[in-house]
Amino acid sequence: MAEKPSIPKGTRDFSPLEMSRRNFIFDQIKEVFRTCGYQAIETPAMENLSTLMGKYGEEGDKLLFKVLNSGDFKGKLSEEAWDLPPGKLAPLLSEKGLRYDLTVPFARYVVQHRNDISFPFKRYQIQPVWRADRPQRGRYREFYQCDADVVGSDSLLNEYELIQIIADVFRRLNLKTVVKLNNRKILAGIAETVGAGTQMTDITVAMDKLDKIGLDKVMEELEEKGLSAASREALKPVLEMQGGSEEKLAFLEAFLGSSPQGKLGLEEVRTVMELTGQDTPGCRLEFDLTLARGLNYYTGSIIEVKSAEVEIGSICGGGRYDNLTGIFGLEGVSGVGISFGADRIYDVLLQLDRFPDQELTGTRVLFANFGEKEVLGVLATAKQLREKGVAVEVYPDAAKIKKQLAYANARSIPYVVMAGAEELARGVYTLKDMAAGGQETLTPDAMLKFLCPVD
Repeated sequence: MAEKPSIPKGTRDFSPLEMSRRNFIFDQIKEVFRTCGYQAIETPAMENLSTLMGKYGEEGDKLLFKVLNSGDFKGKLSEEAWDLPPGKLAPLLSEKGLRYDLTVPFARYVVQHRNDISFPFKRYQIQPVWRADRPQRGRYREFYQCDADVVGSDSLLNEYELIQIIADVFRRLNLKTVVKLNNRKILAGIAETVGAGTQMTDITVAMDKLDKIGLDKVMEELEEKGLSAASREALKPVLEMQGGSEEKLAFLEAFLGSSPQGKLGLEEVRTVMELTGQDTPGCRLEFDLTLARGLNYYTGSIIEVKSAEVEIGSICGGGRYDNLTGIFGLEGVSGVGISFGADRIYDVLLQLDRFPDQELTGTRVLFANFGEKEVLGVLATAKQLREKGVAVEVYPDAAKIKKQLAYANARSIPYVVMAGAEELARGVYTLKDMAAGGQETLTPDAMLKFLCPVD
């Protein structure tokens, strides 16, 4: 008995209808990227593990899909090597891994091609990434990211522009969102102020979970990480902070009085918020101190976007990274970028029933097939329509017309052109409106004008 076909958990097949909807999302994002001057690049699905490891924090390293070395990898290892813990054994068995995100490969690309690009360099990239995560709603092991980054500029105008890109994309997609803003310098200043400057990562990872697990659990986690009782007590007022963006920023202004780095982070947040303003339609901007985004490479602004209408994880996020190219040998190049989560955006649009009707099918006209001679009489008209940008199919077989109409219905094709021997002799076509059910007889020119009203 043949094995039942399946795919790995956390991956998906996409039907033509789903691909039409996904391409609608990609097209909106690409168009906004292009209008802001971002150029497209692509990088390989696989990177050297040395490129990927150590860039995403300890948790991120665990989620890297590693590619087993080809050849006799087993014979090249000593007996003692097989007794090593997984973290030390894996590098001996694998030299490559599937990319975890698009930002680290982009940093590698910038360094590798630095003599061929002009700075500041603005690029966009839409490709799949892979994470060995536990699959659940809105979280997949293979998913697409849609990134826009600019490197080679420290200006906060870049953060402003990226937030405008976010607002424009979600306006085009007809989605209401909340854009959350924070700054790693503020988080570093808080760690310094509470006397735990060397434990900033522990503090930020725990703070990132505040909304999910609550204050008590965050405190327990910090205690387990070795944060002193005095530092935990000093941190508590920050975690309990209430009010709107201005009130929180004012509180932190006083709290971070002795931290130059923290003060700089506050200034950067205020500048970005002032540039952006509070009146971007459908896109609310707010300061959120709990936003830490666990990726180790962020050094300044942190951005995260949530749907204002559907409970789901982040649908877009990003931030500034000052040192990422430095790990590949190119110091002093600051970058900032955002990444749209196309799969979660798809889930939100589907739940809200916001996909436009015209995106449900790629084909607008089906030419019915009444036989070899008859079909030859419509090929020139089908070609004319295609040249004018109309998606057209010619049914390949001279099947019963009922079957051909059923095909058009199944594909949601709005119009069927029928041209049998009688119509061809008269020089006309019968155009059937599949939704309304009516039909009319038209000359080829009249039909072309009807289907292509703007030439």
